[in-house]
Amino acid sequence: MIRLVLMDEAEFAQYQELDIPRYADENVKVGYWHPDKALEKSRQEHSRLLPDGLKTKNHLFFKIVDEYLTRVGTLWLSTDFDAAQPTGFIYDLIIEEAFQRKGFGMQAMTALEGKARELGLKRLALHVFAHNLPARKLYQDLGYQDKSMNMSKEL
Repeated sequence: MIRLVLMDEAEFAQYQELDIPRYADENVKVGYWHPDKALEKSRQEHSRLLPDGLKTKNHLFFKIVDEYLTRVGTLWLSTDFDAAQPTGFIYDLIIEEAFQRKGFGMQAMTALEGKARELGLKRLALHVFAHNLPARKLYQDLGYQDKSMNMSKEL
């Protein structure tokens, strides 16, 4: 069984150090960003979304720990209580490679749904890159539905 534990400043700094290049790589992989500019664009996007870092209003950063308090992943949730329905947006769910395909993603999402209800959220939303088939399957298995879709064609 896993738990979601709020990150401290050091854990957040470590998360950012890994997440900025990871997000850049994902955007390069799908052809949204040029490789030479991706890292800087990712830094800018993170700065725009998180002007106060870990203390940015309406953003929560969790480490996902197992029953032995081993960190198995991370989760980034933002909240929007001004939406038509109070909504949480999952910016990131990362399960460390050694712990993937062992049910931790499903457990983390289930735990997050509980946290979201405690916070008064009525809906959770997320983005997933189309090539990430395991993540897409996880979210579909949890009942997430497509609400919009970006499509492109290489010329």
